Amino acid sequence: MEEITTAETRKHMAELLNRAAYGGERFVVTRHGKELAAIVPLSDVTLLDKLRSLLDRKDFEAAVEEVRTASTRSWDDVRRDLDL
Repeated sequence: MEEITTAETRKHMAELLNRAAYGGERFVVTRHGKELAAIVPLSDVTLLDKLRSLLDRKDFEAAVEEVRTASTRSWDDVRRDLDL
């Protein structure tokens, strides 16, 4: 990804957006050499959101399976064991 300063970003925002949207280019916006944000095509963000949703779903399904297969104890048993 090409790095571009915040000052350059302000000057060339329309051009950068067009290059990202229509050319598929990606830019990292920096201030004083520190990476702050990115300008990327919307398709990249959409894909990232879909991947996040899939990972969240897999984590949820794994947690449900773990609860389903783990041995469970009643709350009364837990309290008794902990002297509560």
